[in-house]
Amino acid sequence: MSTKNKKENNSKKIIAVNRKARFDYFIEDEYEAGLVLKGTEVKSLRLGKANIKDAYARVINGEVFVYQMHIGPYPFAYYENHDPLRVRKLLLHKQEIKRLYAKVNEKGHSLIPLKLYFKDGRAKLTIALAKGKRRYDKRDAIKRRDEQRDLDRDLKRYS
Repeated sequence: MSTKNKKENNSKKIIAVNRKARFDYFIEDEYEAGLVLKGTEVKSLRLGKANIKDAYARVINGEVFVYQMHIGPYPFAYYENHDPLRVRKLLLHKQEIKRLYAKVNEKGHSLIPLKLYFKDGRAKLTIALAKGKRRYDKRDAIKRRDEQRDLDRDLKRYS
């Protein structure tokens, strides 16, 4: 198989995006992690029933776990449906986990999920090493966004 065909097979189906993360945090580094899921969770994700808005990750005993990630119950499950807010393990390389652990222990750093998606049929979560923004940073971001919107509006009007 040629490399061109391999790249085409890397299709991504986005399930959930945490838009508020880029507003609330400075994103320093991003990592792609696999998820350890139950069958009903995967089926629910395929239906698009997920929310990562309030989610966060922690490194505990050399493993990374994601908390407060909501995956809705699978409606067609006969029994053994999953807990929507259960703690889920993330799959990362050992070197990445060590690097994340060192950075998260610095003051002000957090692990924040950015995007949940399927890649080649497997559920993946993009987590970011992030530093929290102050209130004045957020105001500055709003100001820049409004100025850019005005510029785009003027350009559209005069062209």
